[in-house]
Amino acid sequence: MAIDYKDAGVDVERGYRAVELIKKHTKRTFDKNVLLDLGGFGGLYSIADEGLKSPVLVAGTDGVGTKLKYAFLTGRHDTIGIDCVAMCANDVVCQGAKPLFFLDYFATGVLDPETVAEVVKGVADGCAMAGCSLIGGETAEMPSFYPDGEYDLAGFCVGIVDKERIIDGRDIKAGDVLVGLASSGVHSNGFSLVRRLFGECKKEIDEFDNELGRTYADEFLTPTRIYVKTVLELIGKFEIKGIAHITGGGFIENIPRILPKGLGVRIDLGSYPLPPVFKLLGERSGARKEKLYNTFNMGIGMVLCVDSAVAESVCNSARELGEKAYVMGEVVEGEGVLLL
Repeated sequence: MAIDYKDAGVDVERGYRAVELIKKHTKRTFDKNVLLDLGGFGGLYSIADEGLKSPVLVAGTDGVGTKLKYAFLTGRHDTIGIDCVAMCANDVVCQGAKPLFFLDYFATGVLDPETVAEVVKGVADGCAMAGCSLIGGETAEMPSFYPDGEYDLAGFCVGIVDKERIIDGRDIKAGDVLVGLASSGVHSNGFSLVRRLFGECKKEIDEFDNELGRTYADEFLTPTRIYVKTVLELIGKFEIKGIAHITGGGFIENIPRILPKGLGVRIDLGSYPLPPVFKLLGERSGARKEKLYNTFNMGIGMVLCVDSAVAESVCNSARELGEKAYVMGEVVEGEGVLLL
């Protein structure tokens, strides 16, 4: 008796169906620089019209992590793609680069075309928010490799910046000021601890919490905020010396990544309102303050380092662009992050 690929667990017809469903989502992200429709062996994107004197490409890759577990549990797959784009595009813009294009990787045990389409819709939404094109990706069906109903999602983003305008923190000095842009919630980091504290029972995470004003599921599945367009606008108006995307490692690990040797930062924790979800995470975990700020974004998703003379103007401009922005600390002699 002959055994074919379908008998082994891979149904190519499901793959064809998935591709047809996602085409409408990818095409709405295309701009004039996309040179090839989906289906080629590689995505083609022209940088001829960028008008840069010395163009430098900036690349970033990341995944959504175990936040996916709550998508599986609730059956809500339409925003998890935004998280995937955010994790990559927010990193790329930290160097002052404009994201150009994005590719995604979706892998599962048994391919469900409708789920793939929901996920890719979110990826396309995220690309629209970041101003980049979704020019390709990979959908892998891997029988017995993933539990039923589960998948993994990762992405890859490429941006561009003129060499003389790269933001790398080299000009940061003591006395400079930190401007924080508020997060939309937990974003996509720390979910191994979140799941330990709140469990993986649908009934429990569907509970309404009065302090949050919504269910735990609504809170934790809120997509990561994409700061790209705001940051690019600010870069065009002000000298931004350094930018830190507050992801895994929180304040403690990410802010020092932009600082020259011999410098640290002092953060005024009273300078911005702590969102209720982080108060809840602190209460449930019983973790020390330093541990919380080393795990979660604690309400700030992006930190900009600027001269003190323009800090308030940067905040005001960010607010005009729809962000909640706060002067939250300063650069000091020494090393590390001091939480006050």
